[in-house]
Amino acid sequence: MKVLIVEDERAMAKDMCFFLEKAFYLCDNAYSASEATRCMEENGYDFILLDLGLPDSDGLQLLSDSKKICGNASYIILTARGDLEDRIKGLDLGADDYLPKPFSLLELQSRMQAISRRKSGNNDPVIGLGEFSVDLNKRAVLHEKTDIDLSRKEFDLLSYMLLHKNRPLTRFQLSEHIWGNFSDDDYDSNYIDVHIKNIRKKMSVYATVDWLQTLRGVGYKIKI
Repeated sequence: MKVLIVEDERAMAKDMCFFLEKAFYLCDNAYSASEATRCMEENGYDFILLDLGLPDSDGLQLLSDSKKICGNASYIILTARGDLEDRIKGLDLGADDYLPKPFSLLELQSRMQAISRRKSGNNDPVIGLGEFSVDLNKRAVLHEKTDIDLSRKEFDLLSYMLLHKNRPLTRFQLSEHIWGNFSDDDYDSNYIDVHIKNIRKKMSVYATVDWLQTLRGVGYKIKI
Protein backbone atom coordinates (compact mmCIF):
# COMPACT_ATOMS: atom_id res chain seq x y z
CA MET A 1 0.00 0.00 0.00
CA LYS A 2 1.13 3.54 -0.74
CA VAL A 3 1.62 6.05 2.06
CA LEU A 4 2.29 9.78 1.97
CA ILE A 5 4.00 11.07 5.12
CA VAL A 6 3.41 14.82 5.52
CA GLU A 7 5.80 15.84 8.29
CA ASP A 8 8.21 18.79 8.41
CA GLU A 9 10.46 17.18 11.02
CA ARG A 10 12.69 15.34 8.58
CA ALA A 11 14.26 12.94 11.06
CA MET A 12 10.83 11.82 12.26
CA ALA A 13 9.55 11.51 8.68
CA LYS A 14 12.53 9.37 7.69
CA ASP A 15 12.10 7.15 10.77
CA MET A 16 8.44 6.62 9.92
CA CYS A 17 9.30 5.87 6.30
CA PHE A 18 12.02 3.38 7.26
CA PHE A 19 9.74 1.59 9.72
CA LEU A 20 6.75 1.38 7.37
CA GLU A 21 8.84 0.24 4.42
CA LYS A 22 10.13 -2.65 6.56
CA ALA A 23 6.43 -3.50 7.06
CA PHE A 24 6.04 -3.58 3.23
CA TYR A 25 4.41 -0.18 2.70
CA LEU A 26 5.54 2.12 -0.13
CA CYS A 27 6.27 5.57 1.26
CA ASP A 28 6.72 9.11 -0.05
CA ASN A 29 7.76 12.03 2.17
CA ALA A 30 6.49 15.61 1.92
CA TYR A 31 7.91 18.26 4.23
CA SER A 32 5.40 21.03 3.49
CA ALA A 33 1.78 21.49 2.47
CA SER A 34 2.73 22.58 -1.04
CA GLU A 35 4.94 19.53 -1.53
CA ALA A 36 2.18 17.27 -0.17
CA THR A 37 -0.36 18.77 -2.58
CA ARG A 38 1.96 18.17 -5.51
CA CYS A 39 2.48 14.54 -4.47
CA MET A 40 -1.26 13.96 -4.16
CA GLU A 41 -1.93 15.49 -7.56
CA GLU A 42 0.62 13.17 -9.16
CA ASN A 43 0.00 9.92 -7.23
CA GLY A 44 -2.72 7.88 -5.60
CA TYR A 45 -2.32 6.96 -1.93
CA ASP A 46 -3.95 4.50 0.43
CA PHE A 47 -2.85 6.41 3.55
CA ILE A 48 -1.92 10.01 4.24
CA LEU A 49 -0.21 10.62 7.59
CA LEU A 50 -0.64 14.31 8.24
CA ASP A 51 1.15 16.56 10.72
CA LEU A 52 -0.89 19.65 11.63
CA GLY A 53 2.08 21.94 12.31
CA LEU A 54 3.40 22.54 8.80
CA PRO A 55 5.61 25.53 7.90
CA ASP A 56 3.55 26.87 4.98
CA SER A 57 -0.04 26.01 5.88
CA ASP A 58 -2.30 24.84 8.66
CA GLY A 59 -2.62 21.07 8.59
CA LEU A 60 -6.39 21.20 9.04
CA GLN A 61 -6.73 23.34 5.92
CA LEU A 62 -4.51 20.90 4.04
CA LEU A 63 -6.72 18.05 5.24
CA SER A 64 -9.79 19.81 3.88
CA ASP A 65 -8.09 20.48 0.54
CA SER A 66 -6.62 16.97 0.35
CA LYS A 67 -10.00 15.27 0.62
CA LYS A 68 -10.88 16.85 -2.75
CA ILE A 69 -7.73 15.39 -4.35
CA CYS A 70 -7.32 12.01 -2.61
CA GLY A 71 -10.84 11.34 -1.43
CA ASN A 72 -10.37 7.58 -1.18
CA ALA A 73 -7.26 7.74 1.00
CA SER A 74 -7.34 7.09 4.73
CA TYR A 75 -6.09 9.99 6.85
CA ILE A 76 -4.36 9.84 10.23
CA ILE A 77 -3.57 13.15 11.94
CA LEU A 78 -0.18 13.23 13.68
CA THR A 79 0.37 16.22 15.94
CA ALA A 80 1.79 17.56 19.17
CA ARG A 81 -1.28 19.76 19.55
CA GLY A 82 -3.35 18.70 22.52
CA ASP A 83 -6.48 20.73 21.91
CA LEU A 84 -9.65 18.66 21.85
CA GLU A 85 -11.08 21.22 19.43
CA ASP A 86 -8.37 20.47 16.84
CA ARG A 87 -8.97 16.75 17.23
CA ILE A 88 -12.73 17.10 16.76
CA LYS A 89 -12.30 19.43 13.79
CA GLY A 90 -9.88 17.01 12.12
CA LEU A 91 -12.28 14.11 12.53
CA ASP A 92 -15.16 16.26 11.29
CA LEU A 93 -13.10 17.09 8.18
CA GLY A 94 -12.79 13.39 7.40
CA ALA A 95 -9.71 12.13 9.23
CA ASP A 96 -9.95 8.43 10.10
CA ASP A 97 -7.86 8.61 13.26
CA TYR A 98 -5.78 10.92 15.44
CA LEU A 99 -2.42 10.07 17.01
CA PRO A 100 -0.79 12.57 19.41
CA LYS A 101 2.99 12.95 19.48
CA PRO A 102 5.09 11.30 20.72
CA PHE A 103 3.70 8.00 19.52
CA SER A 104 4.89 4.44 19.03
CA LEU A 105 5.54 3.41 15.44
CA LEU A 106 4.07 0.01 16.30
CA GLU A 107 0.87 1.74 17.42
CA LEU A 108 0.81 3.73 14.18
CA GLN A 109 1.10 0.53 12.14
CA SER A 110 -1.58 -1.14 14.26
CA ARG A 111 -3.98 1.75 13.68
CA MET A 112 -3.31 1.69 9.95
CA GLN A 113 -4.06 -2.03 9.85
CA ALA A 114 -7.25 -1.50 11.84
CA ILE A 115 -8.42 1.23 9.46
CA SER A 116 -7.74 -0.98 6.44
CA ARG A 117 -9.71 -3.83 7.95
CA ARG A 118 -12.58 -1.57 8.99
CA LYS A 119 -12.88 0.00 5.55
CA SER A 120 -12.89 -3.42 3.92
CA GLY A 121 -15.57 -4.64 6.32
CA ASN A 122 -13.20 -7.03 8.09
CA ASN A 123 -12.45 -6.13 11.70
CA ASP A 124 -10.62 -9.41 12.25
CA PRO A 125 -7.02 -9.56 10.94
CA VAL A 126 -7.71 -13.14 9.79
CA ILE A 127 -10.00 -13.10 6.75
CA GLY A 128 -11.67 -16.11 5.18
CA LEU A 129 -11.15 -16.54 1.45
CA GLY A 130 -12.93 -19.58 0.07
CA GLU A 131 -11.28 -22.57 1.74
CA PHE A 132 -8.30 -20.42 2.73
CA SER A 133 -7.61 -17.96 5.54
CA VAL A 134 -5.42 -14.88 5.17
CA ASP A 135 -3.72 -13.43 8.25
CA LEU A 136 -2.93 -9.83 7.40
CA ASN A 137 -0.83 -9.24 10.50
CA LYS A 138 1.30 -12.38 10.20
CA ARG A 139 1.36 -12.14 6.38
CA ALA A 140 0.31 -15.76 6.06
CA VAL A 141 -2.07 -17.68 3.81
CA LEU A 142 -3.33 -20.99 5.18
CA HIS A 143 -5.34 -23.91 3.88
CA GLU A 144 -6.44 -25.68 7.03
CA LYS A 145 -3.03 -25.89 8.78
CA THR A 146 -0.91 -25.75 5.63
CA ASP A 147 1.02 -22.52 5.03
CA ILE A 148 0.91 -21.51 1.35
CA ASP A 149 4.34 -20.27 0.26
CA LEU A 150 3.58 -16.95 -1.45
CA SER A 151 6.35 -14.50 -2.26
CA ARG A 152 6.33 -11.04 -0.69
CA LYS A 153 4.85 -9.43 -3.80
CA GLU A 154 2.30 -12.20 -4.28
CA PHE A 155 1.08 -11.72 -0.71
CA ASP A 156 1.01 -7.92 -1.14
CA LEU A 157 -1.08 -8.31 -4.28
CA LEU A 158 -3.49 -10.83 -2.74
CA SER A 159 -3.98 -8.85 0.47
CA TYR A 160 -4.50 -5.57 -1.39
CA MET A 161 -7.16 -7.16 -3.58
CA LEU A 162 -8.75 -8.75 -0.52
CA LEU A 163 -8.97 -5.41 1.29
CA HIS A 164 -10.72 -4.10 -1.84
CA LYS A 165 -12.81 -7.21 -2.39
CA ASN A 166 -15.71 -7.10 -4.85
CA ARG A 167 -14.17 -4.06 -6.56
CA PRO A 168 -12.73 -4.21 -10.09
CA LEU A 169 -9.06 -3.25 -9.97
CA THR A 170 -7.16 -2.38 -13.12
CA ARG A 171 -3.68 -3.71 -13.78
CA PHE A 172 -2.31 -0.17 -13.50
CA GLN A 173 -4.00 0.36 -10.11
CA LEU A 174 -2.54 -2.87 -8.81
CA SER A 175 0.92 -2.08 -10.17
CA GLU A 176 0.89 1.43 -8.71
CA HIS A 177 -0.11 0.30 -5.24
CA ILE A 178 2.15 -2.75 -5.08
CA TRP A 179 5.27 -1.70 -7.00
CA GLY A 180 5.15 2.09 -6.74
CA ASN A 181 5.15 4.69 -9.47
CA PHE A 182 5.33 3.68 -13.13
CA SER A 183 6.02 5.99 -16.01
CA ASP A 184 4.26 5.18 -19.27
CA ASP A 185 7.51 3.73 -20.60
CA ASP A 186 8.09 1.52 -17.56
CA TYR A 187 4.56 0.24 -17.11
CA ASP A 188 4.02 -3.37 -18.12
CA SER A 189 0.77 -5.08 -17.13
CA ASN A 190 2.55 -8.42 -17.51
CA TYR A 191 3.99 -7.88 -14.01
CA ILE A 192 0.50 -8.30 -12.57
CA ASP A 193 -0.54 -11.16 -14.86
CA VAL A 194 2.53 -13.22 -13.94
CA HIS A 195 1.94 -12.79 -10.21
CA ILE A 196 -1.77 -13.58 -10.50
CA LYS A 197 -0.86 -16.74 -12.43
CA ASN A 198 1.58 -17.75 -9.68
CA ILE A 199 -0.99 -17.12 -6.93
CA ARG A 200 -3.55 -19.27 -8.72
CA LYS A 201 -1.02 -22.02 -9.37
CA LYS A 202 0.18 -22.21 -5.76
CA MET A 203 -3.27 -22.03 -4.16
CA SER A 204 -5.20 -24.22 -6.60
CA VAL A 205 -3.10 -27.19 -5.47
CA TYR A 206 -5.18 -27.13 -2.27
CA ALA A 207 -8.60 -25.80 -3.31
CA THR A 208 -10.47 -23.91 -5.99
CA VAL A 209 -9.61 -20.23 -6.46
CA ASP A 210 -12.66 -19.23 -8.49
CA TRP A 211 -13.06 -16.19 -6.21
CA LEU A 212 -10.08 -14.66 -8.05
CA GLN A 213 -11.68 -13.36 -11.23
CA THR A 214 -10.12 -12.02 -14.42
CA LEU A 215 -11.96 -9.05 -15.90
CA ARG A 216 -11.14 -9.14 -19.58
CA GLY A 217 -9.65 -5.87 -20.79
CA VAL A 218 -9.76 -4.40 -17.27
CA GLY A 219 -7.89 -6.31 -14.59
CA TYR A 220 -8.87 -8.52 -11.68
CA LYS A 221 -11.29 -8.79 -8.79
CA ILE A 222 -11.71 -10.92 -5.69
CA LYS A 223 -15.39 -11.79 -5.38
CA ILE A 224 -16.57 -13.14 -2.03
